[in-house]
Amino acid sequence: MISRRALLAAAAQQPAKPNIVFVLVDDLRFDELGCTGHPFASTPHCDRLAREGANFVNAFSVAPLCSPSRASFLTGQYPHRHGIIDNTSRAAASHKLTTWPRLLRDAGYETAFIGKWHMGNDDSPRPGFDTWVSFKGQGECIDPELNVNGKSVSTHGYITDLLTDHAVDFIDKRRTKPFCVYLSHKAIHPNVQQRDDGSVTAALGGAEDFIPAPRHKTLYTGQTPPRRANYRIAPSGKPALEKTQQAAEPTSGAVILNRMRMMKAVDDSLGRILAVLEKNNVLNNTAIIFTSDHGYFYGEHDLGAERRLAYEEAIRIPLLIRYPALFPKPVRPPGLTLSIDIAPTALQMAQAMIPPSMQGLRIQAAKRDHFQIEYSSDTVFARIRNMGYRAVRGTNWKYIEYKELAGSDEFYDLANDPFELHNQIANPNYKTQIDKARRLLQ
Repeated sequence: MISRRALLAAAAQQPAKPNIVFVLVDDLRFDELGCTGHPFASTPHCDRLAREGANFVNAFSVAPLCSPSRASFLTGQYPHRHGIIDNTSRAAASHKLTTWPRLLRDAGYETAFIGKWHMGNDDSPRPGFDTWVSFKGQGECIDPELNVNGKSVSTHGYITDLLTDHAVDFIDKRRTKPFCVYLSHKAIHPNVQQRDDGSVTAALGGAEDFIPAPRHKTLYTGQTPPRRANYRIAPSGKPALEKTQQAAEPTSGAVILNRMRMMKAVDDSLGRILAVLEKNNVLNNTAIIFTSDHGYFYGEHDLGAERRLAYEEAIRIPLLIRYPALFPKPVRPPGLTLSIDIAPTALQMAQAMIPPSMQGLRIQAAKRDHFQIEYSSDTVFARIRNMGYRAVRGTNWKYIEYKELAGSDEFYDLANDPFELHNQIANPNYKTQIDKARRLLQ
């Protein structure tokens, strides 16, 4: 029989379960932080996470659209499995999702969801959260109406700051349990309202739709945002784009600067969270995960004010993790890392059971040479109607199969064509690789 002293000694050797702070930004591209290469973005607190932890240089969303992506982060599953496949009203289904914060709560954590849920306009509390702060649909940047634990609350102020107030208050509570905060920002999404069918009440994309905090309205004045090499290059050899889409107005420099100004408030928010963790002497026992639901087009392939498609600008995301127990030194992991990996990674950190239904991998053990990307056609944007697809992205290639558009598939050699300008689908030199990609999709 094992003695009580031995049991106590064994328990003392077990690492304490970490607190977890997960920060999700809306529409933030992979290249918009100082630590991910932007030449003048002021993101010192994000940069600190990279400097003191892991900066994943090949991180991707498996679904470059808001609602499906958010459900994938929460469940560790592809959209075809969790069922949130588009931006139409999925409120009822979203109440039934088995989310990793819900599993952490079952494992003894105190949990909070704060911010944008966005699976329909229903802002009522979802299962698995001790604290709930949210808003209907896309929410408002200024003086938003919040649902706080089931009650409607009028507010005064800027939404990023108000959500951070709730996050900091939750972190600062005295407690005996580990905690998990899921902070889901509205920023850097434009200030438009969404109907239950997923359509919006105003056109997206104007600089006036992107509302920064008053203190940041003149930040970056006089700066010129960088452009990628595929900016304003009209689609050629891309039948899906050529058949169904007229050239979109490229995202203007004024829009990009306002988006960056909105992001500055998110970085301020992260700084406040780091400060309260340090004040309470729990920073090094807290896993801080910072990422985005998907990217955004700034005029690449003549696409603007859009995501959805399987090109790099839409599927690549920033991913930063500061947790000394896992990353004691700064690292830049090069492997393919996915949005669906967050759920099993968080559960592993918390020493909780990972359900077999999760399709993601623990980041510590993630080794893959390809992954799937999904998009189901919707009617929100007429210019990309009937462009649902499945795609496979390898370490240096990509295959896109359009479900409704025959003869429109695409294949890119990313090693030699990183900006996806030359569709090789009809090139016989790539037939073996294309056949392999098609088999993978089956």
